[in-house]
Order: sequence, then C-alpha cells, then structure tokens
Amino acid sequence: MPSLTLISNSIEPALDLYTTLQVREGPHSYSSPLSALITAAMSLDSHIEKVLQIQLPISIDFIRAESYGSGTESSGAPRISLDLKLDVKEKHVILVEDIVDTGNTLSCLIKHLESKGASAVSVCTLLDKPARRKVHFELLGDGKYYKGFECPDYFIVGYGMDFAELYRNLPYVGVLKPEHYN
Repeated sequence: MPSLTLISNSIEPALDLYTTLQVREGPHSYSSPLSALITAAMSLDSHIEKVLQIQLPISIDFIRAESYGSGTESSGAPRISLDLKLDVKEKHVILVEDIVDTGNTLSCLIKHLESKGASAVSVCTLLDKPARRKVHFELLGDGKYYKGFECPDYFIVGYGMDFAELYRNLPYVGVLKPEHYN
C-alpha cells in the first residue's frame, strides 16, 4: 500500500457536525419537508450513523456525481452516475459531502436538485478546500453551508475519499503522496 501522511485522527468530532445542523446557528425551522442526500462515494457506515441521529423527520437517498475518474484533477465536467429515487420536489435537501474542492461537482449537484424541484439545498461537508475553488456555487433557497475542517491543497484519501476508486475504505483521512499518482 502506498504510504500516506495522516491528516487527522479526530474524525468523530467532525462527523458530529452532521448531528448539529439545528444547533450551530440556533434552532432552524425548515419551511418544507427535509431530505438528506448522501453522496454515494462516501463511506456509508460512518456517515449514515450520524445522519440517523438527526432529530427531525427526514428522507434519505443517495446520489453520485463523478469528475475525477482515475486522475487527481477534476475534468471540469461532472456527470451524475447514480441518480435519486427520492422525489425532492418542494423539499429542503441537505447534501452530505466528504469534500468540496473545485466546486464543479457541488455546483452540478445543486443545479440537478434545482431541476428536480428542490425548494432549498444545504451542504454539509467534512472537508472544504477553498484554495482549489474554480466555480462559485450558489445554494438554493434558504440553504446553508456547513463545513467540518478547512483542508490544505493536498490530494486527500480515506474515510470515503478515493484515488481511482482506491483507499476509500481507510478509517482515517490522509494525504496521498505525489509519487503514488504521478
């Protein structure tokens, strides 16, 4: 296995972010039914546990958008490879993400949810990498943006994040050294 540089062993406190959506900015009353969409590439076991602790009635579904393929650079043209089964029309959607990088994929997902009639889209991400942002994404309706950690400009793997579909299952977040993908 390629050697990795460990970023953080404190994932559990960051994941508690998912359970505090209504606490972070005070109680939030949603004007429409609530849905949580988990990006399918994420580590399901670790994220669904936190989403299930949210003390609100929610519907849960999965969506997958891809833009990296087997490389370390976004293609800039994300595609939806797994679509929703859930009808999100007139619902406030919380999109649970592992990492927001260039913004291309997130922008694509938000537009896709808007085209399906979502009334609002909030984003809850474990890692945010603003140094790589190329696309300014706009949340829909009264959506909010929640982030666990700001991430430096490294190629991150583990805890649901991958390189060419590898390392997603690692129980920690690490930096994949360039000699393993160049």
